[in-house]
Amino acid sequence: MNAVRAVGRPALRVTRGIGALALFMARGLAVARPFPGRAILHHLIQIGWLSLPVVGLTALFTGAALALQIHSGGARFQAGDVVPAIVAIGMVRELGPVLGGLMVAARVASSIAAEIATMRVTEQIDALVTLSTDPVRWLVTPRLWAALLVLPVLVAVGDIIGIMGGWLVGTTSLGFNSATYIANSWAYLEGWDIASGLIKGAVFGLVVATSGCWFGMRSGRGAAGVGRATTSAVVAAAVGILAANFILTALFFQ
Repeated sequence: MNAVRAVGRPALRVTRGIGALALFMARGLAVARPFPGRAILHHLIQIGWLSLPVVGLTALFTGAALALQIHSGGARFQAGDVVPAIVAIGMVRELGPVLGGLMVAARVASSIAAEIATMRVTEQIDALVTLSTDPVRWLVTPRLWAALLVLPVLVAVGDIIGIMGGWLVGTTSLGFNSATYIANSWAYLEGWDIASGLIKGAVFGLVVATSGCWFGMRSGRGAAGVGRATTSAVVAAAVGILAANFILTALFFQ
């Protein structure tokens, strides 16, 4: 029985944690009246527009490096001509959503967790509760909806920039004709390839915002508590993105 208890306690703890996190996310997505449109717009700018440079640079260099690797590896099998198609499919299906989500997680999850944790340390959240104001509605709901809406846009922009990075390397270093490269890139793309990447982006946005808000709301007191909340939010968001990517890929393409 001791062995059963040793396995059961962690399993129950993990199950409770997953359930609590799911309820937290559902409560955060429940939009109360009045609709927090101005707050959502503010976080759309903070999460989306300010994350665009890092997402764009990451996609550009990833697409360029991917073109070089595919051309180098494909040359062993006389398959170097597949560079445009594989770069396009790889970016829109996998690399664009995952790397974009990870870059946003590094920037946004830490920022959300630090901001909300600081509000908890300075007792601003307690003040909201004292004034009969729901802190989830004011602090969590706008961030969740903003991330849900803006991440697919960032993924789409990252996909385009990544394909452009592959095109740039292909036409300047690998000897591809520009018109042929672009035609081959789009010829092998299907609508579901693009749609699946955008769906992944929306899910990853929820993962990032939920991680930041969850650990920020449960931060310990003091500077050490803020630091732990920030670190935990980034780690949880990164692991959650990779796990969600595997599950969604298995559902979409198995």
